[in-house]
Amino acid sequence: QVQLVESGGGLVQAGGSLRLTCTASGRTFSANYLGWFRQAPGKEREFVSGIRWTGFSIFYADSVKGRFTISRDNAKNTVYLQMNSLKPEDTAVYYCAAVHRATITTTAKEYDYWGQGTQVTVSS
Repeated sequence: QVQLVESGGGLVQAGGSLRLTCTASGRTFSANYLGWFRQAPGKEREFVSGIRWTGFSIFYADSVKGRFTISRDNAKNTVYLQMNSLKPEDTAVYYCAAVHRATITTTAKEYDYWGQGTQVTVSS
């Protein structure tokens, strides 16, 4: 099992920034990709960004390219999501998720492990 804990959410004005943190524990070797997803009220959970624990594979949804940056600290088993130029439409609960796969997937149901989520609210 892999346990994931997110933190860093909050309330911010449009144009502001937040940094989300996801720390993994347990059998972390069971997963090689970590993804960030978000879910707004009444909407499906959507992929935001993903990173491989090793190597240089990074992925972003088109809606966040140029504004969000994903990074990792392997020594701390932690992945970060730096969110800049936030917009009201970025408001959602943000989740980190992990999976062991040969390639990245943007489909939520294919991820095996999930954190509890952290709320991000962007006011206009």
